[in-house]
Amino acid sequence: MRTAEPLHRARLLGLALLLLAAAAPAWAQQTGNAALPIVVGQGAGGTSYSVPIQTLLFFTALSFLPAVLLLMTGFTRIVIVLSLLRQALGTQSAPPNQVIIGLSLFLTLFVMGPTLDKVYNEAYQPYTSNQIPFDQALDRAQGPMREFMLKQTRQSDFELFARLAKLPEDVKAETAPFRVIVPAFVTSELKTAFQIGFMIFIPFLVIDMVVASVLMSLGMMMLSPVLVALPFKLMLFVLADGWNLLLGSLAASFAT
Repeated sequence: MRTAEPLHRARLLGLALLLLAAAAPAWAQQTGNAALPIVVGQGAGGTSYSVPIQTLLFFTALSFLPAVLLLMTGFTRIVIVLSLLRQALGTQSAPPNQVIIGLSLFLTLFVMGPTLDKVYNEAYQPYTSNQIPFDQALDRAQGPMREFMLKQTRQSDFELFARLAKLPEDVKAETAPFRVIVPAFVTSELKTAFQIGFMIFIPFLVIDMVVASVLMSLGMMMLSPVLVALPFKLMLFVLADGWNLLLGSLAASFAT
């Protein structure tokens, strides 16, 4: 009886496949005219794609958002400075990574607010109202982003990547392609972030040295200086209103 059960199931599966194969031509004949539309209209405002195609393009563009967020905004500088602050304090997981990423994200949105408003008013809103085509909207959106990045980019970094890209000497930063501006901007952001991190490390490093010297003079070799210095560093950071000073300085560092 047990050997007959697999044979019976195989027969039922085969019968189901035959029924599906027989019903496939009729279903194809009924839905043969229901092809997926790609373009639903063309006008003065540009080509209008159907909803499924727009959804596909949206999710395709969504995969590039992390790169845009990391490389074309102030997120890089902010998240590096906050991470270095946690290392300077000596706390392993306080604040946790989720808090650092979330705070960096919203502070980036705050810093990029004027630039994003320009992109929305000059590029996205006219494009959605079919006043300009997509190519022109993309060109308009590049202007505010280029202006923001060039304000934070050092001339030496731009010259480095312009030389590596073998651009003509008469090409200025305002007309350089994004493949040169973006790496130059990221390099400048990394340098600025580490400079700020160095300034953050100095007072906490002094506390570590003082605590280590005191413990050695008292003969407490077995007591960890990091463990003893942690409450003093936290007290110094809280009494100095460190979060207010640090986040305010980070936001102000982009207003150049």
